[in-house]
Parts: sequence; structure tokens; C-alpha cells
Amino acid sequence: MSAVEFLLAGTLAAALPLLLAALGEMVVEKTGLLNLGLEGMMAVGAAIAFICVYHTGAHVLGFMAAAIVSAILAMVFAFLVILVKANQVAAGLAIGVLGLGLSALFGKTYESLTISGLPEYGLPLLSHIPLIGPTLLTQDIVVWLAVIGTIALWYVLNKTKLGLIITAVGENAEAARAIGYPVAVIRCAAVAFGGTMCGLAGAYASTVYTPLWADGMIAGRGWIALALVVFGTWQTGRVAFGALLFGILSLGELTAQAIGVAIPSQVLSSLPYLVTILMLVVISRHQFRASKRL
Repeated sequence: MSAVEFLLAGTLAAALPLLLAALGEMVVEKTGLLNLGLEGMMAVGAAIAFICVYHTGAHVLGFMAAAIVSAILAMVFAFLVILVKANQVAAGLAIGVLGLGLSALFGKTYESLTISGLPEYGLPLLSHIPLIGPTLLTQDIVVWLAVIGTIALWYVLNKTKLGLIITAVGENAEAARAIGYPVAVIRCAAVAFGGTMCGLAGAYASTVYTPLWADGMIAGRGWIALALVVFGTWQTGRVAFGALLFGILSLGELTAQAIGVAIPSQVLSSLPYLVTILMLVVISRHQFRASKRL
């Protein structure tokens, strides 16, 4: 397989955990909350999913278990922030640390064990297109479901009354409450959705993309997903594009080695995080200049 074929084949799979987690957090932030616990929720979801698939062989059960556990962890955040009125930053960081600790605890006896991944399916007719057919257009079922889900989420947020309500709650919670919308319930539902998406992201990372368990395997993806929400300016299409971009960057190390580029692997491994920092700097400067013009 050439370097180009490798990139085409692996980009969607590499981007998927980032995409799922970022879309979940985007919905949370649209309601006016900020959950910094993505890394921990993804990690605990990854651990639970791997354990379930390892013992049952059923990926569906693994994904369901990961979604439920991560949603429960997210609801702890919702309880602290919405009901107890705790600081969002402190609560999010606490949830993140808790999730990382639980993933290390649950997965300790499963270190370096492997499981079987999922088969790949090509789109009818399109999978026969030279180069992109057998690579980009041939993916596992989770990737195709994620593509459909992304389009559905865009439709809900931009074309339905529910999307307008979510936006209204985030932009002016008091006004939304005054006209009868249950702000606390909507925010709790959004946080639960965000936790569910993080659980699915972690499950994909540990049972499909890299079907093995190793402590720390999420490796900062939660923080990158958090940055992707800002990079995408809380718009579904832009967040998806950012996830694809980072999927390509995450494969940069292996691609460079395949074509013989003499760059230290540590530099290539750090590219996604360096780009994250640069993105945040550029976006912050743009917002600062816009505020000065106003």
C-alpha cells in the first residue's frame, strides 16, 4: 500500500473518535455549558467497551456499555454544575481525572490484550472506483453510521425546532426559561448526549481503530476534540472538517516513515497538538480583532 492509499484508507477511522467526541461537546456548549472532562469520559468508555468485547465478542454490547458508563459520568458533571452550581471548569477537570483513573483501574488486568476488529464494507458501485474506492470508500460500519449521524445532527441543529431551542438556551437561558422552556432539563439532556458520544468515541478507539487495550491510549484526543469545537466555531460541518484534518495529521508519523522522510518521530507525533495550539491562537486573535472593531 502506497502512502497516499494509506492516508485515504485510514483518515476516516483516525478522525472518528475526534469527530464523535467533538460533536457531543458542541451540543453541550450550544446550551451554555463547558465540559472539560472529555478525555476521562473517552478513556473510561474505551476501557469498558474493550472489556465487554473481550468477554462477549459482541461489539454492539461494547459500544452500548461504553455509552451508558460515559453518560453516567457526564451526569455527575451535570449534577455538580446544574444542580449544585459548582464551577464548570473545576467540575469538568475533576470528571476528566476521575474517568482516567477509572479506566486505568478497570483496564489494569487487560493490558496488551487484543480483540478482533470489525469488517469493512464498500459503498455499492462506488467502492470500485480506482484508488479511492478500495480505500476511502471502504470502511467499517461504525464509520458509515457516524457519517449519517453527523448529517442528522446538522439537520436537527439547523432545521428543527429542537435545534432552535438548544441555541436559545445557550444564548439566553433566562429568556428561554421565561417563555417556558425547561433549561435545566435541556442542559442535562445535552450533557448526557455529550457523554454518550464520548463513550462511543472511546469504544471505537479501543475496539475498532486499535483493537487492544493500553493505559493512556486516548492520548490527548479528548483535548483535541475540545479544541475542534472552537476551531469549527460550533458548526457541525466545520467540526467534521477539523476532525478529518486531524485524522490526516495523526497518520503523519506513519506516512512519513513509509516514504522515508528523515524527521524525528517525536516531532511528527506532536504535530496534532502543535496545530491545536496554533489554531487556538489564530482563532483568539481573530475574535479579539472582531471585538475591537465593534
